[in-house]
Amino acid sequence: MTGGWQKGATLVVLAAATLLPIQPAAVAQNKEVRRVLIFNDLGTVASPGIAAMDQAIHAALQESPYQIELYNESLETTLFPDEASQRQIRDSYIRKYQNRKPDVIIAVGAASLRFMIETHERSFPKSPILFCGSTEEMLGELKLDAHFTGAWGVAEPEKTLNLALRLKPNTKRVVVVGGVGAFDRDILKIVRESFRQYESKFEFNYLTDLAMPAILARLGQLPSDTVVIHTSIMLDAAGTRFIDATQSIPMVAGAANAPVFVLDDVDVGSGAVGGFVLSWAAQGEAAGKMAVRVLNGENPLDIPVVKTANVNLFDWRALQRWGLREGDLPPDNTLLYRDTTVWESYKWYIIAGISLTVVETLLNIELLWLRARRKRVEQELKKSEEKFTKAFRHSPLAKAITTAKDHRYVDVNETFLEVFGWSRDEVIGRTPFDLGIWVHPEDRLALVKRLESGSSVRNLEHQFRIKNGEVRTGLASAELIEIGGEPCVLGVTADITDLKRAEEALSKVSQRLIEAQEEERRRIARELHDDICQRLAVLAIHLGALKRSTSPAAVELMQKLKDLNEEAVQIGADIQGLSHRLHSSSLEQGLASAAARFCRELSGQQGIEVDFRSENVPENASQEISLCLFRILQEALQNAVKHGKGRHYRVLLRGVPSEIQLSVQDDGIGFDPKAAGKGDGLGITSMKERLKLVNGVLTINSELQRGTTILACVPLNFQKTAAVAGE
Repeated sequence: MTGGWQKGATLVVLAAATLLPIQPAAVAQNKEVRRVLIFNDLGTVASPGIAAMDQAIHAALQESPYQIELYNESLETTLFPDEASQRQIRDSYIRKYQNRKPDVIIAVGAASLRFMIETHERSFPKSPILFCGSTEEMLGELKLDAHFTGAWGVAEPEKTLNLALRLKPNTKRVVVVGGVGAFDRDILKIVRESFRQYESKFEFNYLTDLAMPAILARLGQLPSDTVVIHTSIMLDAAGTRFIDATQSIPMVAGAANAPVFVLDDVDVGSGAVGGFVLSWAAQGEAAGKMAVRVLNGENPLDIPVVKTANVNLFDWRALQRWGLREGDLPPDNTLLYRDTTVWESYKWYIIAGISLTVVETLLNIELLWLRARRKRVEQELKKSEEKFTKAFRHSPLAKAITTAKDHRYVDVNETFLEVFGWSRDEVIGRTPFDLGIWVHPEDRLALVKRLESGSSVRNLEHQFRIKNGEVRTGLASAELIEIGGEPCVLGVTADITDLKRAEEALSKVSQRLIEAQEEERRRIARELHDDICQRLAVLAIHLGALKRSTSPAAVELMQKLKDLNEEAVQIGADIQGLSHRLHSSSLEQGLASAAARFCRELSGQQGIEVDFRSENVPENASQEISLCLFRILQEALQNAVKHGKGRHYRVLLRGVPSEIQLSVQDDGIGFDPKAAGKGDGLGITSMKERLKLVNGVLTINSELQRGTTILACVPLNFQKTAAVAGE
């Protein structure tokens, strides 16, 4: 699959380290230096596959932010395969780098990976090791530790065989060609294991333990129903060395009288048909990217080992030689060296010539049509402009057109002039900032920013100043339009000052009503507690005394007196509870205490479970906030008990950094909040009005048969307005 040397070659390549600074000198002067050491099984000249991987690694390292010192060494396992020579080569490299520690080592090939597994702990301690250029099966019983990660190649020769059978379905014999070198035998072992499942269907013949001339002679005498699978011939049985991709493949493909299929990408292009092949460049790229990640500080433990994907790669010329149909190739194939037909070579010129003729004819037709259409468009445009002008001029809302660039007024309608009090001559050509219209400039800036982002603006409430200096409230909308090719802004303003004042007046009335209601609650509570409760207590005392003074013989009268006494005591307790609900004196001890007491009392009265919890409730909450949340709790729980038909209730009162939150949850039948808001009941409306006075928010979540949750949130920074407080 990779390659060796030609027969009789005596050239010895000493694996001298080559220092390759990746970054240009002018750029790299201020960059930190990182050392990357690559160990290859073979030199790049001897192996096109290793050359492809080294080139991909080099390209990936270009993405590193460091200046890379790249050292490239070769074990030359084909030239020096014996154990003693390999030991000397490895020892020389260990000595060479003992005082120059690499930041990353990349082992390219199975021999280089085994070298690192066996020696890195003592020779290159703590140096991260990355690998590529070998399959997992080639590792044998050796194991990787935490210093290793990389990219495995996946040899899938059975898929190449399936492709061969697909292209040549009449196949009965499969001839496997291979060499006797260490790498050759590793690949052959994988192939034999993969093809074992096919041996019952086809006749297999392995031409592996032969000299190259014998192999070529046998290949020239194959029957027509044969396909050839070439594995790797880097060393033949006669001891002759070859570069597999550039020497063995051309000889095998040229001699065979059957199509030759291969297992890796560098073997395609020298006569072989192709196959489902390993991509050496993909493995090198994966290892190079991992090296960049390690140099950037990632732990190899955090970078998983990957398996690179194979590709369907074919030589069109070989397909033509053997009469194999291109249509039988898998859809996801890459086809190399395909000759182009006259149509494929000149189709764009042909298409362009025909298209020009057609376009010229169509343009003449379209020109006539456009002239007629232009006249109609001009008429429609005139009508549209008239409609726009009419709608603009006579709108009851204030409308204005400003330029999008410098915001100068281009046109305004009569309503605008009436609302703002300016004349047309005073407005046109000036900006809202010139006229002082925007009381808060940030409102205008927010509007402009939205428009510049391409969004329209809807219902932006803002304050504006009219000519006499009066400040009023408006509701503005705006969108980008185009006038005469220039981008402009169409703005519409509705004066809602009177509406806002009415809302504020209504809010003040609501607050006065609630305050009056609370005052009346306090008065009734005091009368119930101080008068009626006291009188009932006296009545109970008299009934008790009368009971004691009655003769024991009057049994029936004694029982009636006892019943009357107990009923008087119960009425007194009920009135006292009503007094607490009308005005809880426990609020003076804090909101949490008052809420807890109310939940206990309601639980006892109604025979229900109320789980009350409080968290971080501030003790200094204002009287308005405490009273508001207490009334919300009363209203929510009483409504839930009355209408929800639940048995379990959860109340959570908690303080967060900016607000107090009250949550009331039940397991009842639930309801439709929208429908309830439109009904005659005042519960939800009352809660909303109370919260509005303290800038609070009410949220109701309820579903039929799934219970209800009411959440009230009140900001802690609420301050009662002077206008309301003083009136």
